[in-house]
Amino acid sequence: MLSNVQAGPYTIRGVSLGGVYTSLYVQELDAMLDVGMAPRQYASARNLFLSHGHADHVGAIGTLMGIRGLHRIPAPRVFLPAAIADDVKATLDALAKMQRYDMAVELVPMEPGDEQPFKGNVFVRAFRTHHPVPSLGYQFVRRTQKLRPEFAALPGPEIARRKAAGENLFYTNESLELAYATDTLLRVIDTHPSLLQTRVLILECSFLDEKKDLESSRAGCHVHLDELLERASDFQNDALVLMHFSQLYEPRMVREILTRRCPPELLKRIVPFLPTGDTWTV
Repeated sequence: MLSNVQAGPYTIRGVSLGGVYTSLYVQELDAMLDVGMAPRQYASARNLFLSHGHADHVGAIGTLMGIRGLHRIPAPRVFLPAAIADDVKATLDALAKMQRYDMAVELVPMEPGDEQPFKGNVFVRAFRTHHPVPSLGYQFVRRTQKLRPEFAALPGPEIARRKAAGENLFYTNESLELAYATDTLLRVIDTHPSLLQTRVLILECSFLDEKKDLESSRAGCHVHLDELLERASDFQNDALVLMHFSQLYEPRMVREILTRRCPPELLKRIVPFLPTGDTWTV
């Protein structure tokens, strides 16, 4: 059974189990975040974002393309770290040769700081994450034009006249809507601090207690709840979706540990990305 959570205005479905598979789908953005598994329910997503090249995050890309080919779904856009673009293309070319049908995708290689138009007035911005292999996180930003406060009292016709005359009446407002950061050291919130003000932040939290000590967690470039708690007051998100929990913990254990260890102000923001039952069912 896939997990299904509501985080602010966003519906997030999929599965995430550290080291096994991570594949999330944000319905309102029609965006698939990694493809460690290719659930049929959202295999037709227009957009796929790859965080890095480890198998539990990219290993089911062939299955995804096979499903799309079976149903004649057009090629997806695949946003990914530029450093792995050639390898992903070569993988798909090899699979296409074995499958004997086309597995072409629209690759969108990105570097930290790059932006791409995404959907309507939403842009996607890549940021650096901290993992032993080339990796990225993604932040979805909504841009709107707003009237400058000093012109707010002007009547409509006067605003239209001044605009037609070329007067600068508007400014660009950025709304940080959703961000995805997985398989990373927690210092990502320092190298990209706007994550802390993003409406919905999807963040890995692989380890939760003494079953894995902080030093070992950092050695593998993963987030530990211990260090997240040290920075609890920094998170200003409406929703903090924690995911990528280690197999050391069953879902019921994750809920119990978060409830026991997190301060109320942080706990009310946390949305654990878990199945509804007490065990991993996928």
